[in-house]
Order: sequence, then C-alpha cells, then structure tokens
Amino acid sequence: MTATAEATASNLDPEILRAERMFTEMRAQTEDPPGVTRPSFGEGEHAAHALAAEWARSLGLEITHDYAGNQYMTLPGRDRDAPRIMIGSHMDSVPHGGNYDGAAGVVMGLAALDRLRRLDRVPEQDITVMAIRAEEACWFSTHYAGSRMAFGLLPAAEYDACVRVDTGRSLTAHIKEAGFEPEPLKAGKAWLDPKKIRCYLEPHIEQGPALIGAGLPVGVVTGIRGNLRYKHCQVTGVYGHAGAVPRDHRRDAVFAAAEFAGVLERHWLDREAAGKDFVCTVGEFWTDPTQHTMTKISGDVRFTMDIRSEDNAVLLDTDAYLRREAARIGAARGVTIDLGAFTNAEPALMDPALRAILREKADALGIPYMEMASGAGHDCATFANLGVPSAMIFVRNDKSSHNPEEAMEITDFGEAARLLGALLDALG
Repeated sequence: MTATAEATASNLDPEILRAERMFTEMRAQTEDPPGVTRPSFGEGEHAAHALAAEWARSLGLEITHDYAGNQYMTLPGRDRDAPRIMIGSHMDSVPHGGNYDGAAGVVMGLAALDRLRRLDRVPEQDITVMAIRAEEACWFSTHYAGSRMAFGLLPAAEYDACVRVDTGRSLTAHIKEAGFEPEPLKAGKAWLDPKKIRCYLEPHIEQGPALIGAGLPVGVVTGIRGNLRYKHCQVTGVYGHAGAVPRDHRRDAVFAAAEFAGVLERHWLDREAAGKDFVCTVGEFWTDPTQHTMTKISGDVRFTMDIRSEDNAVLLDTDAYLRREAARIGAARGVTIDLGAFTNAEPALMDPALRAILREKADALGIPYMEMASGAGHDCATFANLGVPSAMIFVRNDKSSHNPEEAMEITDFGEAARLLGALLDALG
C-alpha cells in the first residue's frame, strides 16, 4: 500500500474499509473481462448475494428470503411491530458492466448497519437491507422484476413469457432452479406490505456525469424519471433504384425516419426551453441487412425510442405529438411510420420530508451535494409508487455506468455512507 493509500485508509471508518474489501471480492468472483457480469438469477448474482449474507451473518443480522429470492438482512429494533426502515438495491449487472451499479446500495446498507453495531445502537424499529433480484431489464425484458415480485405485482403471464436472453429459459425456470417458489408469485402473493414499511432508502452510484461535472461527491435525488419505451418502430416505404427514381417519385424510408428523428430532437429542445424535465434517445436504427445495399433506396427502416421525464403528463403528451408528426411525415413522403405500442414506467417522486433531512444533514456534516433527477430507473420507483416514503442518495461515479469503466472512489462512497448514517440517526 502506498503512503497516500495508507493515509486515505486511516481516515475511513472500519465499515467503509470492509465495504471496499467486499467490492474487491465481488469483482474477483464475478469478473467477466472487460468488466463484471452478474446475470439475473445467474451465478454472478448468486455470488453477490452470498457475499452480502456473509457480512450480515457476521453482524448477527436476521436473514430471510422471499418467494423470488430477494434477500432481507435485518437489524432488530426496539419495537419489532413498528413499520421498518428498508435500505436496498439490486445486485445483478448488465453483461460486462461495472462493479458498483446496484451493488453499492446493498453494500452501503450493510455498512450502515455495521456502523450501528459498532456504536452499540439499537434503532427504534427494525432496519432491513434488501438485496434485490433481477432489476436489469436486459436479462428478462421486464422492468424492476425483483421488487415487483416482492409486492406481488409482476403479472402472472410474465413468469413464463419472459425468457433470459442468454439461456432461452423462462423466469419461472430460473426461480425454481435457484431454489425459490414461482407458484405463489404467479398467484400474486405478496411478501412485502407497503403499510409495514416506514420508508425505503436506495443509495446508488450516479449513472451520468452531473456530479463529476459539478465536482461534488453526493447527489440528493428529487425523483426517478418515468419512461416511454418503443421497441418496434417501423417506417415502410418502397425499395427502388438509387439512380433511376427521381426525388418526387421516391418513398424513401431512411429519409422519412431521419426527418422523424429530427422532430424528436426538436421536441426535446422545446421541452427544455419550456423548463420541462425531458430526455430522449433513439437507441437502435437500422435497415434490413438482407435487402439494403449502397445502390438501393431503402423501403424499410426499424428503430427504437426511449423517452424519459419526471412528469408522466409530459410523456403522454409527447406520445400524442409524435404520432401526429409520424402521420404528417408519412403523408408528405408517401411512407407509413408505425410507432407501435409503448410501455410506460411511471415517474416516482422522492419524499419531500426525507429530502429535507438529507439536505439538512449534508449541510451539518459539510458534505457538498446537489439535488438532481435520476435519469435511470431504479427499484425505488416500485416502493415510491406504492406510497412508501422513499429517498435516494447518489454517489459520484466517473465514466458513466453500464460499462466496465465505472469509477467510484471509496472516499465518495464514505461521504454518502456518512449521510445515510445521519439520516438513520434522525429517523431513530
């Protein structure tokens, strides 16, 4: 260890040093160059859950699992019948992702309970750290699967309809294989009751560049953006010869799709100018590789859209606007623009009282922070939209997320953990 590293380590609380060791061990056990891979209901996710349980056992926490395999690690409080405080996040990752996305929240929750043990403090009510399964939609193509299963909210049909992209086997099969119980889940049986949860807290790395750009270690989240997702947009025109068909006779799917993408970007600029929270992305955009060639007018373009805002009315207004524009462009260019169906994950606003405590405690502790929206979705939205008072703390993270370059500094993690600890102290 270098002198600088030794000096840094000497300033960290023991539970933060233990957190750092857990991050190192998680990386070692789930490494999949160039990053880590922890598939939902796969070996990497299981390994991360096992490491969390090992730490929990060393603290004497109560460990239970629900029907879906979500793991609950509980520090008993003085009043065991009182609604409990929950801290949680997910432990799966995208393929070849980073080591901190999701898992940092569980690790911070365990560090918070480790601190309470070290200080010999017994909370007023139980505090539970929840390690959530299957948050990353890239594996089973359904959002917030683990947290929705905990509340009995995942539609029964999805258990068999959703198959993991790398195995081709259903969510039902993977739950069974992991030793858990899909049948009560299919019947809509809930493990968690919102009325028995005092609040839900989710620490998480920031997945964009705002904190890095501002030079701040911590963010207090105002809300989680909802989204509209369009997976099957299609522009249908007519194939033709690149040199022989004049412009006014063309039904060019590419130019129509490009014009539509420009309309979407202009709508984004208009929303920004109006002071509305809004982001949008065309993530996939392609012509048919079995038909296209350099000398051919394309008659078919497919694309996807991801549109997000903290205001669901803005999202739904956008859908209506884009469908009108699709009809206008289609008529003008002699093509059909079909946006298809969309899925709508509603926004989730964070609890004002919890946000106020976080601001107050950050100021008192001298922790620099900013308030900000979460552009990414999180399990916290499941809790908040069920009426559970919820809050999120972001930790500065360089190089964005969902990639192997995630770069969270343990000192920033320590500052966020101090803030979480102060919030727990204030809640009693």
